[in-house]
Order: sequence, then C-alpha cells, then structure tokens
Amino acid sequence: MLERRSGEQFEFFLCGSLRDLVPDEHVLARVDRVLDLSWLHDMVAESYAASVGRPAIDPEAALRLMLAGFLLGIVHDRRLIREAQVNLAIRWFAGYGLQEKLPDHSSLTRIRKRWGADLFRRIFEKSVQACVAAGIAKGEVVHVDASLIRADVSWESLVARHVDDVADANNDDSGRDETAARNSKKTGKYKKVCTTDPDASMATNGRNRRLEPSYKQHGVVDDECGVIVEIDVTTGEANEGDHILSRLDTAAQTTGVAITLATADAGYAYGKVFGGLEERKISAVIPTKAEPIRSKVPLRRFRYDAHHDIVKCLRGKILRPNRTKVAYGRFFASKARDCKGCDLAAICLSPSRVTKAVVIVNDYPALLRARRKRDRWGKEEKRLYRRHRWRSEGFHGEAKSWHGLARAVRRGLENMRIQSFLTAMAINLKRLAAAFLLFWSLIWRSIYQEKRPGRSPGSDLRFLGQPISAAIC
Repeated sequence: MLERRSGEQFEFFLCGSLRDLVPDEHVLARVDRVLDLSWLHDMVAESYAASVGRPAIDPEAALRLMLAGFLLGIVHDRRLIREAQVNLAIRWFAGYGLQEKLPDHSSLTRIRKRWGADLFRRIFEKSVQACVAAGIAKGEVVHVDASLIRADVSWESLVARHVDDVADANNDDSGRDETAARNSKKTGKYKKVCTTDPDASMATNGRNRRLEPSYKQHGVVDDECGVIVEIDVTTGEANEGDHILSRLDTAAQTTGVAITLATADAGYAYGKVFGGLEERKISAVIPTKAEPIRSKVPLRRFRYDAHHDIVKCLRGKILRPNRTKVAYGRFFASKARDCKGCDLAAICLSPSRVTKAVVIVNDYPALLRARRKRDRWGKEEKRLYRRHRWRSEGFHGEAKSWHGLARAVRRGLENMRIQSFLTAMAINLKRLAAAFLLFWSLIWRSIYQEKRPGRSPGSDLRFLGQPISAAIC
C-alpha cells in the first residue's frame, strides 16, 4: 500500500549530539578527526586586548567556519553564514549548537583584518608540519608552479595609464613607430590599470589570450602525497623565476628537511634559477627553453669561457666584458678592427654597428650545464616531470574547481594571500584525513587477516604493494 507522510513536524527536543546527524564520510567529519587547533588561542592572543572590550568570538570557532567554507567551496562570508543557518554539518564543525546564534558575516571580515596575512601563514604552516609528522610529506622532492587568479574587479574599472600629452606632442613622425612599439598593450602607456584594486596587474597565461587583472599564486607541492608545503601570492605580472628560490627556502624551513630535487616547467628555465639551485645543492628537473634565433649567427655559436671570463666568436676573436650592465647579465663586445675584415660581418653585425655585442646572462655556465643535462634525461627524470604536471598543476586545478580559487573573493594583495593560505590549508587537511582513514582501514584489515588461517599478522599493511603513504592520493 502507498504511504502518505504529513508535512507537520512536532519535534521540540533533540537528544544527543549534532555529530550523530552528520555522515561519517562527510568531508567535515573526516577533517575533524585530524584537526587540532588547541594551539590557536596562544597564537592569536597578541591580536586581542587582555581585559578591554567585549568578549570576542572564539578564534577556533571562527577559523573552523572559514575552513568549512573553503572545504565546501563556499568562499563568500554572506553565503557561508546563510548556509550555516540550515547546514547541521557546518554548525557542528564550527562548534555551534542548534539553538545558538551564529556570528554576523562581517565578524569574519574583522577577524581576518585583525589577524593579518602573516598570522594566517603561520596557521597554514601548522598544517604542513602536521602532514610532515604524519609521514605523508617528506619535503625532499617538490614540484613548483605558478597560476594566475582573476582579480575581483570588473572590466569597467580598467583605465589606460595616464601619460602627459606633451610627450606625444614632442615626438616627431620618424619616431612614432618606434614609440608605438615600446608602448604596447603589455608594457607602456597603453597598458591597463585597475582603479578599484591597484594591487592586481594585467597578465595572461597565453599569447592568444587577452590580458586580465590578476594575481599570481606560487605553490610548492610535495611529491609524496601532494601536500602543499609552501604558498604565496604576488601581482599577476611578477616573473616566476624571481620567486622560486625564496619559495624553496621557505618550504625547507617549514618542513625542517633539506630539498634534494625540484621540478618546474620551462617558465623557470633561467640561468639565475639553475645557479641558485646549484648553490643549494638541489637537483633540477626543468626543461630548458629553446634559444630564440634572431640573427643568422645566433648566440649559441659564441663560446663563453668562464675561467677567463671572455667570449669567443666563430672566427676565434675575443669579446670582452664592458661597463654596460643589465639586470639579468653583462655585455661582451668585440673590437672594431677584429670585425672589420671578417667574412661573416655582413650577417653577424647590425647595419648600424661596427662591433659585435652579446649579452651573457647571470649564471650562464649553470644554464649550459642544465641544457646538457636536459639532453641526457633518463626514465627517472621523465617520470618526475610527468609527476610534476599532475601534482603541481593538479593542485591548482583542484583549488580552482573545488575550493573557489578561480577568482579572488576580496580585493587587495593581503586578502588574496589569506584566501590562498586558507585554501592550501583546507587541501592539506583533506590529504591528512585521507591518510588517517586509509591507515585505520588497513589496521582493521590486518586484524581481520590475523583471524584467517595461513596469514601472518599485519601482512596486508601495504596497499597495492606500496607503503601506506604512497596510496593516499
């Protein structure tokens, strides 16, 4: 027979805990098993007055509310509080009862502003150290990558950079083409700037895509289980090569383990990067860039002698360093009498020059060694680079698809850093919860196997022939 349920509900009392109503496989229930914030009160105590003002919101409850939002992909405070009103899992995870009043959404904004990005960094580092203590992050082999994050601004807020009209009036017709080439949409006076979020800069991740106001997130991911051991945010136009070494140093300081190998894509293939990695005794698995051929006699045909600090051309003439320096290297120039009678002068020299000048970038010998090493990549290096693509790039895709990092939630570099720290912490807690669940499932499986005849105790504590940590992700 058919059953008909009444829409009226008369439950006035609820016996037991809200935890009884949250499924064990819910992401908040899984994360709660490994989340320990007993240290938080002492860390944030310096941000509050000891005996002045009204009692503040419990810091642990506030942080749990923020983490619940990022774990569930609810990154806006208003929507998070509205969802927490009816979501028992969020109420229980944050420590609020069924009849308790939730804080106003503006309270979370004030708490983030009071704590600051540096304190959120320390909170994120706590999650990294917990993963290291659990054995799911080794800190020896890491993958480095950067990703653009769209700023929370509209196209109407973009304006062209102001340039004094007198500069255009003083340019003659002969120099207009050269001036227009310098002042392109990517650099110069035609480059757009954002008035509502000055920290966001115009950037793109492809030549066939338009520039957008963006931030750039730099991440360092551990190879073992994909734990994010370091994260930071800069403006969108920042160069990745300027930040990789500092990120690796911070990651090693956080984990307490020296990095032995780092992988990255070709966007990091600079001489200064390879030189810095050699100084730190870190092996690099980075594909080198193809040298741009802008002349019939390219730079690779000139031999640099690091011992004598000279450059030799194809005909054996010597180019010596001059006083002209650039930020990324030095100029080496020949003498006019050496190039005057050279049979390659017609294709080697520019029409307006009588000497040859080449730029040797900083740490050029390290770049040459990296190019030779790239030609000798074996199976292990190719395997590590394939892991880089789905470890590091997979982290950015996961953060953008599931945790709301595809677009900035608030404006300003400080707020963007806080968003990245909380997102990375949420992902690390997911990794830690998965390890905890797998560990106990294997323990129960081993206990069951002990009762079966012919099986040794603990014989199945390896998952698919690998240690527990290798089977988490």
